[in-house]
Amino acid sequence: MNTHGKNIIGNNLSAMGTSSFNAYDVASNSLLPTKFYEATTTEINAAISLAAEAFGEYKNKTGKEKAAFLECIATEIEALEMELIETASKETGLPLARITGERGRTTGQLRLFASQLTEGSWVNAIIDNALPERKPLPRVDLRQMQIAIGPVAVFGASNFPLAFSVAGGDTVSALAAGCTVVFKAHPAHPATCELVGAAIIRAAKKCNMPEGVFSMVHGISHQVGHALVTHPLIKAVGFTGSLKGGKALYDAAVKRESPIPVYAEMSSVNPVVFLPEILTQKAGDLAEAFAGSIVMGGGQFCTNPGIFLLLKNESSTNFIQLLTAALTAKPSVALLTNGITDAYYQGITHQRNTEGAIGLTAFDANTPQPHLLQIDAQMLISNPSLTEEVFGPSSVAIIAKDMDELIECILHLKGQLTASLHGTADELKNAGVLVDLLQEKAGRLCINAFPTGVEVGNAMVHGGPYPATSDSRTTSVGTQAIYRFTRPFCYQEFPDHLLPDALKESNPLQISRLVNGIRL
Repeated sequence: MNTHGKNIIGNNLSAMGTSSFNAYDVASNSLLPTKFYEATTTEINAAISLAAEAFGEYKNKTGKEKAAFLECIATEIEALEMELIETASKETGLPLARITGERGRTTGQLRLFASQLTEGSWVNAIIDNALPERKPLPRVDLRQMQIAIGPVAVFGASNFPLAFSVAGGDTVSALAAGCTVVFKAHPAHPATCELVGAAIIRAAKKCNMPEGVFSMVHGISHQVGHALVTHPLIKAVGFTGSLKGGKALYDAAVKRESPIPVYAEMSSVNPVVFLPEILTQKAGDLAEAFAGSIVMGGGQFCTNPGIFLLLKNESSTNFIQLLTAALTAKPSVALLTNGITDAYYQGITHQRNTEGAIGLTAFDANTPQPHLLQIDAQMLISNPSLTEEVFGPSSVAIIAKDMDELIECILHLKGQLTASLHGTADELKNAGVLVDLLQEKAGRLCINAFPTGVEVGNAMVHGGPYPATSDSRTTSVGTQAIYRFTRPFCYQEFPDHLLPDALKESNPLQISRLVNGIRL
């Protein structure tokens, strides 16, 4: 299936519009030749109508059928081999090894969700059998499970062209839940999106999935995204990107006649707290490891540690000197897009021009170098903008005069995806207050580790209080992400033959269920 810059509307290709754009070859900073046609309102409506029609059939596919579909998508992605790797590398500037690893993460999470569906207990089946003799009133038969919410609009991220993109976490968790997906391709890597989108369509055909289970539209303007979010047949939204973009989609969704949930991952600086004893013991090792975390992926990870907090003392001074040297030794990198590069320069310039801020590394307006800034704690408290996300390889050292001031700094922080705490065993024994405070601020707390690198598993939480995400009760990574796209449904007094298999008395799926308050 060669898309040639067209939109994927169900099983068909379409380029009805006249507005087009080109992707960039990041290494040469030149336009790539293929034109990609922005989806028209007619094409968007067609994709959503197909998704709504397909939902009626797809939601009733068995767990094993949906699992086979996800497995087939993974296989089709792997079959693209170097064409996919080289295309993604060209459009993003990310090295081949990084893209290869990301492909493995993408196919791995597809297969992880397939395993979840095959096992089947994820539906959280709950059964309260009828109690006709109960006094003063009898109890009717009640059975509950999770069901799919409906067609979902998913927006791809710029920084992960595979794992947070067309077949990434939002798409796979929605498909696993039984939802159909209309995907908004990211204009920074549209050819990569098309390769994966075509792979999903091939898998859908091989697995006899209904047309419309997946569609993909292109667009560089805000109108495409707005049209997706405000369409009355779309029932939920998955988004990874900027705070501005995520908030705009959220605002549009809640203003609908029928508001819908928007699961947006947006902005996080992922604070790291270093306690003094561990800096005395391991300053050199920590400085090297922390520098690596700051620049990993060009600093363009949502878990990039954008600030860190220390107490003012000799060990902290030594650590910052070692960290400055380690960052200075790191090479400059090409950021993903010109827009990200411009925003990085603007963010660093704002930080360095703030009175009292100390730039510890060189800053070249022509090269996106790793950057380190130092401020005192009172600057953070009086000027919170210094701790806003600067997307790129930078971090801000915040020096507190004592523990009370460090705690005050934490209290002033907004919601985060992650927080990290480094200390010796003795320091951690007395760190209960810090743990409690950081837990309130983030979705994941790392002890003696750095936040970059997000394991795709059952226990992972990649979410957090606003503005890290729009809904801190959810995760966008790991198998629990499926519950963003489901809702609980109760079957009252149903005859057994009308019940879904997950709730039938004989438990034909052999799944774990809560029956009359007892886990069986």
